[in-house]
This record gives sequence, C-alpha cells and structure tokens, in this order.
Amino acid sequence: MVAPSADRTDEKKFMKAALREALKAEAKSEVPVGAVVVCDGKIIARAHNSRTTKCDPTAHAEVLALRKAGAKLGHWNLEGCELYVTKEPCVMCAGAIVLSRIKRVRYGAFDKRFGCGGTVMNLTDNPTFNHRAETEGGLMECECASLLTSFFKERRKK
Repeated sequence: MVAPSADRTDEKKFMKAALREALKAEAKSEVPVGAVVVCDGKIIARAHNSRTTKCDPTAHAEVLALRKAGAKLGHWNLEGCELYVTKEPCVMCAGAIVLSRIKRVRYGAFDKRFGCGGTVMNLTDNPTFNHRAETEGGLMECECASLLTSFFKERRKK
C-alpha cells in the first residue's frame, strides 16, 4: 500500500465516475462494480461488470476498462495510467492490472473474501513480479461498500 495522493478532489471525481458505472451494472442485475482508467488526468476508459449480460466469466469491470484503454491508446502497455475501481480487484483482475503495467490502483470497498489488492493478498504490488502497481483501498469506501451490500441483500431476498 502507498501513501495517499495529495489531490483527493480528482481522486473523488474519478471514483464517482466509477460509481456511476457500478450503477449501470446494478441496473442490469450485475454485481455493481465500476471502473475507470485515467491517463494524464483524463478518463480514457469506463466499464462495469457484465459477466451475466455477456455470459463471460472474465467480464469484470477492471478487465473491460483495461481492454478499452488499450484500444483507445493503441497498445496494451498502460504504463503511466491509473485505475479507479469501486471494489478491490480479485485475483484475475489483479493479474490483468500487473500485466497491463498500470501505474496505480485506487479502490473503494475492501473484499475480505477475494481481495488481491492488499486484503487477502497483494498481487498488484507484489515485489516478486517485474511490474507492480501502487495500490490503495478505502477511497469513498462507504459509498462503494453500501452499493454492494444493498445489492446482495436484495438478491438474497429473491
């Protein structure tokens, strides 16, 4: 984990954009997770979970956002870009983050069961890999976590 960034205003703006993506997922009965990729202070890609809609187990918000960012930039290497995501990345997403060369990850809700951005393990900032992404959780944690909590409460009722 790294020290917080000096400019929390921009970070909150980017996380709010990720939350808007999470709401799109929720509207489709997908787990409400959203992500944005930021390069040079601008959002270049947005995505939300679409596993059910796309019948694709890899259609997590992070993976979809990384794919869009690569297409936008015309290459796979996202060195210098940052990822904002409403929920801590899982093992698959953490691996994609490392392989994409993302510089920094900021996430909202911690995932005590599957989190690979520092909670269960820290794959994104693991010193054994040739690339590491600075990773910090807890940005707008309450907003991100409450969206997930309410989604799963409703789902259990059904």
